[in-house]
Amino acid sequence: MSCGDTSDQSRRFCVLSWDQVQRLDSILGEAVPIHGRGNFPTLSVQPRQIVQVVRTRLEERGVCVKDVRLNGSAASHVLHQDTGLGYKDLDLIFGVSLKDDQAFRLVKDVVLDCLFDFLPAGVSKERISSLTLKEAYVQKLVKVCNDTDRWSLISLSNNTGKNVELKFVDSLRRQFEFSVDSFQICLDSLLLFDRCSETPMSESFHPTVIGESVYGDFMEAMEHLCQRTIATRSPEEIRGGGLLKYCHLLVRGFRPSSEADMKVMQRYMCSRFFIDFSDIGEQQRKLEAYLQNHFAGMEHKRYECLMTLHHVVNESTVCLMGHERRQTLSLISMLALKVLAEQNAIPTVTNVTCYYQPAPYVQDINFSNYYIAHVQPPQISPCSNSYQTWLPCS
Repeated sequence: MSCGDTSDQSRRFCVLSWDQVQRLDSILGEAVPIHGRGNFPTLSVQPRQIVQVVRTRLEERGVCVKDVRLNGSAASHVLHQDTGLGYKDLDLIFGVSLKDDQAFRLVKDVVLDCLFDFLPAGVSKERISSLTLKEAYVQKLVKVCNDTDRWSLISLSNNTGKNVELKFVDSLRRQFEFSVDSFQICLDSLLLFDRCSETPMSESFHPTVIGESVYGDFMEAMEHLCQRTIATRSPEEIRGGGLLKYCHLLVRGFRPSSEADMKVMQRYMCSRFFIDFSDIGEQQRKLEAYLQNHFAGMEHKRYECLMTLHHVVNESTVCLMGHERRQTLSLISMLALKVLAEQNAIPTVTNVTCYYQPAPYVQDINFSNYYIAHVQPPQISPCSNSYQTWLPCS
């Protein structure tokens, strides 16, 4: 891996090594299933295929794609295979102009239209509309349009949590939570090589692929990734404060670069989390969704993550009234008990029997040597199963 001069701008970038380019090529060529709801068939999609198709269709419709990047945990995996995090989602960022609502609609229509190309042979397409494909294959649609951020997200469904997420970004003020997830890899040179070169890649003949750390210092972020170090800047700028990702990293064996600094940052994380998710119902939905999306195949880690979250909230929350804080802690405890019940670690979550040995001086014949703790979940209306056209994210 080679780096340029030490100016502030150049420190953000680095050229990928041959091993890293090979891992990137492997990820882009791996077939990812997009699972359909109901009777819709599973689509088999290679990331490089859907990038090429979406980019071509956008340019045919007059939308200039500045670049396409691999983002998040998959990019971290390319740069350092043994991250301790693995990767689930394939986050693909398309740099485009989203100047008005028409541009947002055009991007969505193009992506849905591209799904027709991946339907298996023999499927009759005449009676299938774009709206039908959205209901069948799109897990999440997000649109953000404000003074600082203009972007949209289309997440394609995968039952194991390995979603293909297509993100179309005009502007985005905050592009990372922690330094270890701040990496973006520009795919343009590799995709151009696919189209133009008849000679296979080799160590002596392969495209130059550039990686960037939007944290600001590529080598520092790489050191954090290799050493499993938790570091960030201004967590109050992150939606949700990065609180859940912070607890996730702790559970995965990452440790803060400075315990004292992180104690201060924990307070900012908690404050921003409760600003963004002030209602107990919102908190429950966020926690359940995070556990579902980030611990697929690692269900045994969910309890540890919730207990870590309970400790951080109990220790660092200074922005809530006493009853609000107790309500949130109760919610986390309830979810933790539910996780244990799902793992058959306890018999039920509604009646937990806590045994203890009474003191020798207890002589009352009516004394009972066990106590039944009734865990009452918060009164929250059930979530709707309907799929909205856009989910607000502001």
